[in-house]
Amino acid sequence: MKNVELIIIGGGPIGIACGLAANNKGIDYLIIEKGTIVNSLYHYPVNMQFFSSSEKLEIDSIPFISKEAKPKRDEALEYYRRIVTSNQLNINLFETVKEVNKTEELFTVNTTKGTYTSRFLILATGFYDIPNLLNIPGEDLPKVSHYYNDPHLYAMQKVAVIGASNSAVDAALECYRKGAEVSMIIRGESISDRVKYWVKPDIENRIKEGSIDVFYNSTVKEIKPIFIIIDTPKGEKTLENNFVLALTGYKPNFHFLKHLGVNLSNDDSQIPEYNEETMETNVKGLYLAGVICGGMETHKWFIENSRVHAKKILEDISSKHTVLDTKN
Repeated sequence: MKNVELIIIGGGPIGIACGLAANNKGIDYLIIEKGTIVNSLYHYPVNMQFFSSSEKLEIDSIPFISKEAKPKRDEALEYYRRIVTSNQLNINLFETVKEVNKTEELFTVNTTKGTYTSRFLILATGFYDIPNLLNIPGEDLPKVSHYYNDPHLYAMQKVAVIGASNSAVDAALECYRKGAEVSMIIRGESISDRVKYWVKPDIENRIKEGSIDVFYNSTVKEIKPIFIIIDTPKGEKTLENNFVLALTGYKPNFHFLKHLGVNLSNDDSQIPEYNEETMETNVKGLYLAGVICGGMETHKWFIENSRVHAKKILEDISSKHTVLDTKN
């Protein structure tokens, strides 16, 4: 069993920012990441371009230089990887946290590779690991995916894209341009207003000209091996289909938060309780950083507006660490 002052669960951009802040404060820390560096970004679509400009994705005032104003996935991977390696951050990769318990003043963290104890714990786990399921028959078929990576796979195939957000729109456009026959099934009456402003006219024009079919105010009722059944305002409709991309969003690990004793709001948003000045939850010594703070409102927090969490948290931890050292 190894003891460190601070454990950071999650090695994404905000977890890395917390590690840098801990370095600056002289706090003994360890980042535990279940995958590679910025694992969620690694699993983003290969052609993805960020909504934010590069300077808004910077952490700890380390310059992020990209070819265009809005960087792409591969540039972000390079940027965050270089930060980790150049600053020799203390990070364990491909190590999954299995359980966390708190007794008195210490957290005990059990992973696939060991057991650790710490006085402080930061959850910077994001939300990308748990998709919002449709909970319909056929969702478990091999042709269904809640993640999208490369459009080449869908060339010359009939593809149903469920959703109207950035990920759904990007997938629909890219698959269409690689030769797929694309249909979009959208629960609302239009493409989301949060879609990237330079992409929204593109998808709307492709729909208008008939290149991409769309069913508004509609839901998928059932998925079969060679077709899908959808409910539309005009009644039930059957579509021939080879692949389904159910890009309906993701959510934080609420079970994990509840297990640790974090209070969640009683409404559908399930926003966790935390102090906005320090980011400490109702559980003493447990902090939240990044998009996990938004509960189901995953659109509220991004890298650019949550990178400040690292400084807030480490300022608070540093003050408590100093008090402890003085008492000792």
